[in-house]
Parts: sequence; structure tokens; C-alpha cells
Amino acid sequence: MTLGKIVFWLHLITGLAISIIILLMSVTGVILTYDHQVTNWAHRNYRSQPHRLNSPPLQMDELIQAVTTTLETPPTAITILNDPQEPAALSVGRGDYRYANRYTGALLNDSDAPMRHFLRSIMYWHRWLALEGANREIGRNITGVGNLGFLILLISGLYLLCIRFKKINSLRTLITFRPELKGKARDLNWHNVVGFWLFLPLLIIVLSGVVISYQWAGTLMYRVVGEQPPTATSLRASTGNELLTAESEPSPIAQCSYQTLFNRASGEVPDWKRITLELRESNHTAAVVRVDRSLGGQPSRRLDLIFAGPDCTEHEVGGYPVHSRGQRLRSWLRYAHTGEVYGIVGQTVAGLASLGGGVLVWTALALSWRRFIKP
Repeated sequence: MTLGKIVFWLHLITGLAISIIILLMSVTGVILTYDHQVTNWAHRNYRSQPHRLNSPPLQMDELIQAVTTTLETPPTAITILNDPQEPAALSVGRGDYRYANRYTGALLNDSDAPMRHFLRSIMYWHRWLALEGANREIGRNITGVGNLGFLILLISGLYLLCIRFKKINSLRTLITFRPELKGKARDLNWHNVVGFWLFLPLLIIVLSGVVISYQWAGTLMYRVVGEQPPTATSLRASTGNELLTAESEPSPIAQCSYQTLFNRASGEVPDWKRITLELRESNHTAAVVRVDRSLGGQPSRRLDLIFAGPDCTEHEVGGYPVHSRGQRLRSWLRYAHTGEVYGIVGQTVAGLASLGGGVLVWTALALSWRRFIKP
């Protein structure tokens, strides 16, 4: 058996084995293309106007106190957008937020809005096949196998396309849609064209998915750039979070108000788009303020300001600016998976790639049907 036939059968068998997983991840990926924008649209009614002309929003400490008294679960962080009419977002759990009017402190929601709830459920299907509890690890392993299998399909598919090019010596025939074709020839044409033009974005999405799914893939990524993979301890230290567990500090180290922290951070980074204040459980921990200069999903435009002094006048910089090359690549891959790292253009490309993944599965199943079931 020639190498070409071995690769063909590997491509075919792998594709059939994971077709349903890839189709599910592709469909959910398309739905989640503009997750951030759709969520903002769903929250459009949360915008608030001041009761009196030019009246300022509540001070951070007043706002946090007003909201905390009405919440069953104490918030762990509060995020403020650079638009006083936008609500404050308070984190009360993993991916769960409550929104509050910045002028009155009144809660605007007691649970996820229907659209946000829908998008979260789609995300759970995309990541864990909507499995709960301990079964999430099973779902994660299945989607991980899907990512790894898709990587094999992309590489073997490119090899098979090169073989076809050698035979017909016409790249244009292979990579342009030919509407005159019917049946098997049409399905093969669509499969080749979509696979060729979307190969690079699909490769980025799949590679990042493999790194997200498997620890060994993340370790390999660090090795490739010549770094030692970080341990859990060193990873926390790289983000400045080691200051959050300063158990050996006997006296308070951050006594300033949240409003002071907010003023310091907004003054330090005047082009901020959103500021997140980590709410401390005690004054024995450093204060961490996360500043984002992007519209979301661009790690290179984020940084942490870590205030450890009692008056919060001095700070250290943490996060992306002090990350190693490997850590920056890891952050890039995380948001390259959704395309957010390049804004709405990147999201659109990622969405088209997800749609293309669905087309590849559909045409592959059609070709297999004609080969084995209905010649």
C-alpha cells in the first residue's frame, strides 16, 4: 500500500470516527462567534441615566456596599466600563454576574438574562458536551479528542490535496467552486475548496483547542519556545497573585479605599476600556486591579496593577507585560481560538472557519455515503 493510500484511509477513518464531535463543535462555534457583542446587546436595557444632570456615579465603596447588602453571594470582583451609563458587573461565581446601576446601586438582574443563559448553555456544549459535575472531565476529554482528530484531518487533508495537485497540475481547478458539478464531484469540490481557503484559521483554532484541552500540549508549546513549563505556583507568581496569599504579612498592607484604587488605575492607564477591582477578603492581602485597554479578548492590551503599600501609592505591574514568551503565546492561543485577539474581524474569520468545519463534515459524510452505501 502506498503512502498516499495510507494517508487517505487515515483521513477517512478519523473523519468518520469524530464527525459528530466536529459537527457539534463547529455548530456551537458558529453560534458563539459574536458572543461578546450579543451579550452586550442583551444588556442594552441595563444602561442608566443620572437622576440629575451631570451628577456623578456613586463612589466605588458606596456602590459595592449598596450591592453587597442585596446579594446572597458576596461578589469577588467588580468591573467598571469607561462609560458611566453602563452598569457595574459584579462577579458572584464562575462566569456568573449581577449588574447594578452605577448611580443608585440598584440591582438590575437577579440571574442571567435569557440570551446570556442561552449562550452559556451553548458554551457548555462546546467545551464539555453540557455534562455537569465530575462528568465534565469526560466531556472535556471527548472534545479534546475531537480537536486532536481534527488536527490529523487538516494535516492529512493538505497532503492529499497536494497529491491531487500533482496529478491534475491545476491548482485553480482544486481551489475554486465549480457550480456545474453534481453529486460526488460537487461534494469533493466543496470539500477541497473549503479545506484549502480555511486551512490556516482552522489550523489555529484546532491547535489552540489542543493546547487548551491537553496539559502535554501546553508543555510542548513551552518547550518549543525554549522555556520550562510553569508550575502552578510560578504561574500564580507570574500574574502577581502570589501577593494575594501573603500569609506571612503580619500587618495590613492595603488600607486604601476601592475608589482610591480605581482613581490610581484610571490615572495610570488613561486609555482604559474596563477596570476590574478584585474585592479583598482582608487588608492583609495586596490589592489587584486589572486594566483592559481593549474591547475584550486582546491579552496584549491588558495588565494588572498590584498595590501592596498601605496608602496604595506604589504599585507593581503584573499580567501580560511581565509574562514570558511562552505565557504570552499561551494567552494569544486562548483568544485566537475564538478570533477575539484580532477584534471583530478575527471573530468573523473564526466564525467562518467554524462554519467551514461544518461544511467539511457534511461533504465528507456525503462522500462516504456514496462510497460505501450508495455508489
